[in-house]
Amino acid sequence: MQNPTDPVLDRLTRLHPKLIDLTLDRVHRLLGRLANPHLSLPPVVHVAGTNGKGSVIAMLRAALEAADYTVHVHTSPHLMRFNERIRLAGKLIEDDALLALLEECEAENAGEAITFFEITTCAAMLAFSRTPADIVLLETGLGGRLDATNAIRDAAMTVITPVSIDHQQYLGETLAEIAAEKAGILKPGVPCVMAQQPPEARDVILEIAAELGAPLFLEGRDWSSAQELPRPNLPGPHQIRNAALAKAALDTLPGFEVDDAALKQGFGQIDWPARLQRLTGGRLAGLVRPDLDLWLDGGHNKAAGVTIRDWLDDQEPNPLHLVMGMLNTKNPQDFLAPFKDHITSLRTVTIPGEPASLSAEELASKAEGLGLSARPVSGVVPALREISLEESLPGRVLIAGSLYLAGKVLAENGSGGLQSSWQE
Repeated sequence: MQNPTDPVLDRLTRLHPKLIDLTLDRVHRLLGRLANPHLSLPPVVHVAGTNGKGSVIAMLRAALEAADYTVHVHTSPHLMRFNERIRLAGKLIEDDALLALLEECEAENAGEAITFFEITTCAAMLAFSRTPADIVLLETGLGGRLDATNAIRDAAMTVITPVSIDHQQYLGETLAEIAAEKAGILKPGVPCVMAQQPPEARDVILEIAAELGAPLFLEGRDWSSAQELPRPNLPGPHQIRNAALAKAALDTLPGFEVDDAALKQGFGQIDWPARLQRLTGGRLAGLVRPDLDLWLDGGHNKAAGVTIRDWLDDQEPNPLHLVMGMLNTKNPQDFLAPFKDHITSLRTVTIPGEPASLSAEELASKAEGLGLSARPVSGVVPALREISLEESLPGRVLIAGSLYLAGKVLAENGSGGLQSSWQE
């Protein structure tokens, strides 16, 4: 059944010929027509980086809410429903409220060119300005300096998660260039809590912070990922580092108090799907043998591959059967190289409904360039059935390579309502 917001969301995708076209001019134009909602927001924590942004925001939200603060959140992309991108005062935005906001933004934009992310970010800011809350957690979509979220003039704090190579076609070919774009969220006098960075990225961010007079709180100098803290309800050693970054941010955030009890409660109940998520029930989980654990991860770059490798290194050694789909804007070899030695079998799929998906055959060919043996399969369902029938030993099945694929998997696993989109 069609979501009531689908028609307007579809129209908004056609207002600009490009999905991504980094500039702030169009955002400022529309926000001005909307009476500048970005200037009347609660205190904002603005988060940029390559990996871990969403996890850190999920941790910040959980801890702040456990401390009885009311929290707005803007993240992207969504997995199953657009509503996931806008959380108002602790709850996902309702369809009727979202529809009204999108139509208001559409009307004020009056058909002028604007990207989908830009106009929907304006809708989020409009929602945040009209609903009371104590704080806004704002995730950049791409980069930082020219990201639509950077239309805000002020922030209570900025956070920079680990920076690595990704989106080179938009942010620059070198790590220094990419780091400079991420550092574009820094504001004069506004504290920034930053995770440990490669030297090339760290030096650029330090230089920009010094020029702006933005106080930096650095991992390894001002706080440590080895600090004692409650274990987050998310698997993988990288989530311990993300939790340490979130705690450092909470300790530094002016005007807010999150005690140890709230931190423990919050970190213990984090829900952040498709980040090394184990699927223990549902249609797809029911297709694999009981001795095969089914996992899902939306990672798609080199840093995500390192994260998976580190997670696997911490587990009991077992065969790993990878089912992978990826967009054609990503580099499969960069993603696969860090953990390729862990892979027992690899099946590739085309992401259904995504024109920018690599075909299963293209993806298999690229994987074979790393010396991996890969088999193109017509979809996730037949891949899981093959693994259950053909692989004799207990082990793990990991579906990975794209958040877009992860969203399809969660929808299929949860309701079975998208069966027509999977070839069987």
